[in-house]
Amino acid sequence: MKKQPKSRKSSRTNPEWTVAMIAKARPAREVLPKIFGARVAANMLKPRGRPRSPDSKVAISLRLSPDTLARWKATGPGWQTRMASVLRESV
Repeated sequence: MKKQPKSRKSSRTNPEWTVAMIAKARPAREVLPKIFGARVAANMLKPRGRPRSPDSKVAISLRLSPDTLARWKATGPGWQTRMASVLRESV
């Protein structure tokens, strides 16, 4: 049996928004500053995400021959860091 689609009836308690209602709308922090004001302001001051490292890296795509890559990987964990240091020294 197919699911019956929900009817899109508008009620008096939750009417569909008109252009005039949208134009009169205000942010929650203006309407309810005790609830939203301090929390929103504090969240806006904090930077989001992970802090930037002073020596950040850049992701690139590099094509190497399979034998070269195999030799670097054979040196064990940390091979990418060692490869980067060799490249840094050569520059």
